[in-house]
Amino acid sequence: MLKFIKHHMESIIGIEIFPLISFIIFFLFFAGLFIWVAYMKKDEINELSQIPLNDSKNQEA
Repeated sequence: MLKFIKHHMESIIGIEIFPLISFIIFFLFFAGLFIWVAYMKKDEINELSQIPLNDSKNQEA
């Protein structure tokens, strides 16, 4: 089964760029997420951390 897949992958021109593109997208997403969280204000973090604990009357059952 792996030979079958490997043979077809080798026949696609330019296939070697896709793992690199995937890694770059993955890295940029998590780097951006880290930067966004690092620059969040402490008040906003505290407000978001309390969301699961709030008893809201607007909850639907």
